[in-house]
Amino acid sequence: MLSQFRNKKIPDIYLFISHFLDHFIILVFAKAAYDAGQDIGLTYGETIKLATLGFILFGIASPIAARVADIFSRSITMVVFHFGIGISSILISFSYTSLHLVLGLSSLGFFAAIFHPVGIAMLLETKERVGLRLGVNGLFGNMGVASAPLITGIIIFYSDWKMAFLISGIICIIYGIFFARALKPMELPNEGSPKIKSEKFSHGWKQALLALAISTTFGGFVFTAVTFLVPRYLELYMENLMLSVAMTGLLASFVYAISSFSQVVVGWFIDRISPKIVLFIVSIGQIIFIYLASQFDGYKLLFFMTLAVCFVFGQIPIIDAIMVRYVPDGWRNRVLSIKFVLNLGVGATVLPTCSFMLDKGYKLSELFSFLSLFSVIIVLASILLPSQSSTRAERMILRK
Repeated sequence: MLSQFRNKKIPDIYLFISHFLDHFIILVFAKAAYDAGQDIGLTYGETIKLATLGFILFGIASPIAARVADIFSRSITMVVFHFGIGISSILISFSYTSLHLVLGLSSLGFFAAIFHPVGIAMLLETKERVGLRLGVNGLFGNMGVASAPLITGIIIFYSDWKMAFLISGIICIIYGIFFARALKPMELPNEGSPKIKSEKFSHGWKQALLALAISTTFGGFVFTAVTFLVPRYLELYMENLMLSVAMTGLLASFVYAISSFSQVVVGWFIDRISPKIVLFIVSIGQIIFIYLASQFDGYKLLFFMTLAVCFVFGQIPIIDAIMVRYVPDGWRNRVLSIKFVLNLGVGATVLPTCSFMLDKGYKLSELFSFLSLFSVIIVLASILLPSQSSTRAERMILRK
């Protein structure tokens, strides 16, 4: 049965939508948690703790997903991804106790971990316009983040939190069927072809992966901190405009949505100039605009914050685009899984770090100044990257 899905390819748009669903489904609970807690008799704080294991699995299960894809093929694993998150979401909709929620959310996190190491590796099987396609993929993922609270809120308004999970799960399963039907046979290379001969790491790969590990680690901290703190930051430093909490939340969504398109722009540049230069420029932009955002309030704050988040989001496709130029296809699942575990591990330190600094009397604006210093490390990582022109790299890729 599974053999019919083995070693297949699929048009990019299907993977883009899968990325949207991955980020959307994992954040349905963020909006539904309060109502779920009310339903089973828990406070909001007690309820969100139920998702802890699920979010941990969302990261640490990535190497497991990568290994499964190596054994059974990426296309089979991606079919399992859609049905896994869909069934898990439906099971959550039948939860009546905290144990039910923990089991359902943990299952959801486990299956949601599949996309990043496997889906992105599947996307990278096609070498043309890698930067632009990674940028569009990132855009779809961020739109999933931005739309999850909005769509979930609408469903809860007209029904309840369980219906939000039920509808989301059914959509994922239906889409999984379309995904499976869209898979097409992949042309396997003949023995002795350039594809087989080129299955090795490119020159300078150790230095490149070290630089990428540094930029992923510090970039992950900056990304998590910015995305988590922006709504509260706007509440505090735009209060002179007498905006409601709902309006500042809408402005935060606006910042995220506009900034998401920066990934497409950065991806376009990656295909035309050296990614080393692009990463250097983007990290410099982070330093400048994160710092400027910490110095203003009102509409000036909104302007500089939008630019800051643009440069933070813009870093996302660069890492994968550089990685594909040094790492052979057979190793990409594992490298991507390690990258995502790094991102999650560092991201998990953001809240306790921020909490510690706030408890010590630092202001939120001072935290943003602190974040701009982290971007200095990313600049150093970009300098550490081996020099490789976009044109030369593209020729190397196309020969594989």
